[in-house]
Amino acid sequence: MTVQIAAPVSGNPTLNVGIFVVFVAITLYIVYRASSRNTTAADYYAAGGGFTGVQNGIAMSGDFLSAASFLGISGAIAVHGYDGFLYSIGWVVAWLLSLMLMAEMLRNTGRFTMGDVMSFRMNQRPVRAAAAVSTLVISLFYMLAQTAGAGGLVALLLNVNSKVGQSIVIVIVGLIMIFYVLVGGMKGTTWVQIIKAALLLLSVTMVTVFMLGKFGFSFSALLERATENSPLGQGLLGPGGSYGKSNLTKIDFVSLALALVLGTSSLPHVLMRFYTVPNAKEARRSVVWATWCMFVFYLSTLVIGYGATALVGSSAILHAPGGENSAAPLLAFTIGGTVLLGIVAAVAFATILAVIAGLTITASASFAHDVYANVMRRGQADTRSEVRVARMTAIVIGVLAIFGGILANGQNIAFLVSLAFAIAASANLPTILYSLYWRRFNTTGTLWSIYGGLGSCLVLIVFSPTLSGTSKSIFPSVDFHWFPLDNPGLVSIPFSFLCGLVGTLVGGESGDSGKQAEMEVRALTGIGVGT
Repeated sequence: MTVQIAAPVSGNPTLNVGIFVVFVAITLYIVYRASSRNTTAADYYAAGGGFTGVQNGIAMSGDFLSAASFLGISGAIAVHGYDGFLYSIGWVVAWLLSLMLMAEMLRNTGRFTMGDVMSFRMNQRPVRAAAAVSTLVISLFYMLAQTAGAGGLVALLLNVNSKVGQSIVIVIVGLIMIFYVLVGGMKGTTWVQIIKAALLLLSVTMVTVFMLGKFGFSFSALLERATENSPLGQGLLGPGGSYGKSNLTKIDFVSLALALVLGTSSLPHVLMRFYTVPNAKEARRSVVWATWCMFVFYLSTLVIGYGATALVGSSAILHAPGGENSAAPLLAFTIGGTVLLGIVAAVAFATILAVIAGLTITASASFAHDVYANVMRRGQADTRSEVRVARMTAIVIGVLAIFGGILANGQNIAFLVSLAFAIAASANLPTILYSLYWRRFNTTGTLWSIYGGLGSCLVLIVFSPTLSGTSKSIFPSVDFHWFPLDNPGLVSIPFSFLCGLVGTLVGGESGDSGKQAEMEVRALTGIGVGT
């Protein structure tokens, strides 16, 4: 029989807020101390390349392990079982692609942003503008999911059930994040992410151990109880709980998996972290450390998700404020009471803050470095004005993310993030791979690939069930969808590769052979890095 928990379960709101305030106070102090060294664009964008591979790997995991991972995946496993865990598998496997194909070459051929690589041997101005547009759109989609997660979490922890109250909290979280970026730059943000990653891994490991201890450290006993507390029964342990109901949902799963695996290696805020280390060797070490951190984390979410079903029950989770996203906090309250709930709450808030800060600095750096410095000022901008523009852009991006999070409040954040992955894989991955590995690739192909992938993905999202036509849509009361899949990756990613191929053949220009040779040598050897 399902264990029912009266909703909302907030524990002690004062304790929850107190732990979070302590974290914010400590990290704000660290950010303030780090800000004294932000004297150049390299310091502000890439922390002067001064982090080791170990530090950057932990920070990278902190940057990547978002509220979607902590709250969304745990909830998806609790409600949908096996199908929810497929998010975790896709994201772990994706880092192998990044390690083998991307990390070293990206570190060797760029300086601050993804646009450095895409435009290296192309016509600088249009390509940098296209790279900046792609970065801004992806970052906004990702931040929308994180700020939406903040609203759902606060609803559960502080008993704030009104949309107005949740919106106020989203605004507060967004303002703190903007302060991190404005003051600390990449160095301050990186230290926030390192601290947050350590706290997150410690918290999920602790909850996992407590959870297994309640069942005599028998995972089989935990799974058996979980099946009893779920309407899916034994189906909770096998595929089909969410994506196996029809041929269409199976195709939708393939589309989701493609977006998760290919999107990770093309997320701008992940790619930018390769420039915070001094060389390609440390970039590879970063990916290895990040992969291990995420491997431990996602194994823990498997226990936490099924544990939430076992002790809380999927029905109670769905009816709690925050819906699926409330599974991990509800479990923490069940096994550890108010104190553990407060710790988990603080870590979840810290997760949201750190990830949004990383996304904001990536978006602002792309606009300032690619658009302002290299498109508008044709490479003649001084460092001081470039950093000033980056900070102004951070404010604008932060405000847009706040409004987007208010609009998307209540959606499953793991699913919302998967849309950002689809956009990244569609707009960025084909362009980056073509740039690094295809000598004939030219400016026309680059522009067709970026805009073709970005445009097709956005159009399909707008006219998919994500926005309208179902009870789970962002706008459930209207129906203007005609594309049947929730995630457009299966169509938009191959379309982007095709656009890059056709654009290159149609464009006809051969490009600068000297630049092509220089890029190949630099990518493989690291000679000339940073110039």
